[in-house]
Amino acid sequence: MTHAPRERSAARLGLRSDVNWCAVLEHHAERTPDHPLAVFGDEVVTYAGMVEWSGALAGGLAARGVGFGDVVALLSYNRTEFLATIFAANHLGAVAMPVNWRLAAPELRFILEHSEAKVLVCDGDLVDLADAATEGFPAPLGKVVVADSAGPGWERFADASAAAPPRAAVGEHDLHRLMYTSGTTGRPKGVMLSHANLAWKNAAHVAEFGFTAADVGLACGPLYHVGALDLVTTSMISVGATTVIHKVFDAERVVDEIERSRVTLIWAAPAMVRAVLDVPGVETRDLSSVRAIIAGGEKMPIPVIERIRSTFPSAWFADAYGLTETVSGDTFLDRDHVVSKLGSVGRPCQYLELECWDEAGVRVPTGEPGEIVLRGPKVFEGYWRDPDATATAFAGGWFHTGDIGVVDDDGFVYIVDRLKDMIVSGGENIASSEVERVLYEHGALAEVAVVGRPDERWGEVPVAFAVLAPGATATEEELIEHCRTQLAKFKVPRAVTFIDELPRNPSGKILKRELRGSGA
Repeated sequence: MTHAPRERSAARLGLRSDVNWCAVLEHHAERTPDHPLAVFGDEVVTYAGMVEWSGALAGGLAARGVGFGDVVALLSYNRTEFLATIFAANHLGAVAMPVNWRLAAPELRFILEHSEAKVLVCDGDLVDLADAATEGFPAPLGKVVVADSAGPGWERFADASAAAPPRAAVGEHDLHRLMYTSGTTGRPKGVMLSHANLAWKNAAHVAEFGFTAADVGLACGPLYHVGALDLVTTSMISVGATTVIHKVFDAERVVDEIERSRVTLIWAAPAMVRAVLDVPGVETRDLSSVRAIIAGGEKMPIPVIERIRSTFPSAWFADAYGLTETVSGDTFLDRDHVVSKLGSVGRPCQYLELECWDEAGVRVPTGEPGEIVLRGPKVFEGYWRDPDATATAFAGGWFHTGDIGVVDDDGFVYIVDRLKDMIVSGGENIASSEVERVLYEHGALAEVAVVGRPDERWGEVPVAFAVLAPGATATEEELIEHCRTQLAKFKVPRAVTFIDELPRNPSGKILKRELRGSGA
């Protein structure tokens, strides 16, 4: 599957129905125009206000050459302009592309080039990163900065406004968003999320949690990630509720915000949950408004779960499993089984089928491990400009997650291993192959393998095992510094261990299990 935006634009003539994400915004703006959609510090944006704001921004983007199917890149800390940009892009039938601001400049450049982004909207605090990534950029790229002033090559966000054009109608397969995620290859892949994918995700999550307009979500994780964007913000918008936005995560601010705004919903990676629990005096604070905490990524021990339940007495701690490719949240552990099914990520949400398959593509018996495969309308359209990866991911007609799971007699899912070579650190996916590629580029190594090492704070951190090329020399510090220039900080190996050879099985495959158990 490949993406041809202009062909899809023409296909709109036979549209059965309009499923533009902006229609949801308009729906609530008509019924509750003055209800807050988002709160960011002292700034409050209502539903009607967002319609007006994003429409004017859509006009500004159109004047800068953005049309149906074009990609609008978004490099920003959490703020209301983040949401306005997504709605503005969708207003035109264009594709919003939030980008991880923790990436290094070469990583950002690859994504901008591979996505063929037409415009980059950038937070003023991230201009240096954007300038480094776009120096000598080969393709025309409009650059808009959210700041009081604009430097060379940039326009101010506040000036990128014009009369709102007619809103585009989109079909179920037209793209709402593009999100690059670490995969099993040396480069990230662009996940194509359609407007229908988002609509079905929202319907499933509203059914799961019973969200209403009275809810107050807290987006304290990065909005470039489906956790804060989709497990909180788009779910809240889908029911006309309010999201409080924090620029970046700060555990003490989270506790203060819950008390002040009577927050009802939070998504938090395990490391974030632990940080909140470690806030001094947290057990004496009034956190009773929280009715759902969605987490996932690692098994929580019973003592931690008990602390969560005592600290948040009204909250359902919903351990979850999901992927960028499915707009997040595929399974949730229900409130009644948090302890009795400890270690499970729960059962599939509505509109999603989940099975475990063997290597031949045959469903394994209950209780037997197999690769988790998914099917349903919230599963993505494919990988941007990568038909081979798309075909592989959908072999047999179901999406192959690369995770090994077990389904018990009651239908509860347990994640037991990773088929794909992935490290999960603080809620972020790190492809071992991507780090290995950068290490090989140093030139001193004959072989290298990167694995995850258990870490109390982050769950896992990457570490490398390296074999020097004949006659070559390199130090651990030298290799780590080399990675710092090419990779986001969280991807940089915490340690490099030099060994004579990598362990392999008789067929020559590197035995990363042995490296993980070596204690390096």
